[in-house]
Amino acid sequence: MTFIVLVVFLLDQATKFWIASTFRVGQSQPIIAEIVHLTYVRNTGGAFGLFKGWVPLLILISLVAIVLIVRIAFMQRTVSPRRRLGRFAVSLILGGALGNLADRLHLGYVVDFLDFRVWPVFNVADIAITCGVGFLILELLIPPRRREEVIERQPNPPPST
Repeated sequence: MTFIVLVVFLLDQATKFWIASTFRVGQSQPIIAEIVHLTYVRNTGGAFGLFKGWVPLLILISLVAIVLIVRIAFMQRTVSPRRRLGRFAVSLILGGALGNLADRLHLGYVVDFLDFRVWPVFNVADIAITCGVGFLILELLIPPRRREEVIERQPNPPPST
């Protein structure tokens, strides 16, 4: 799953670099008029702009969360099929957390650019974190026995010849 972490991190950093090198702060460009815009924002806060200017605290919280995620989720060498969704979810969260942490450490703010006009502006790392949390909740809500039944119902691939 370290591949997922790396892909999320690199995609996040590449899109932020492109926005920062193409747009001026505050500049907005519609992608789909009145629905989706690219808007370059520098966010010194956390999610939804909370805790603006508290960059050192947000860095510390990110570091603690990343260490805990790595320690808890990635110390096991083998993963049962029942835990793949959870492992994928944690990989998304970790990749996103690393992407936003890199911005805070390097720039002192997080580059946000996806603007739906009805929600605070966000980025690829935020999408990964949100989806990861959603998948993790799903993993926790599906009882272990039900997960086994779902896995067992999956068709087996045909034998190789």
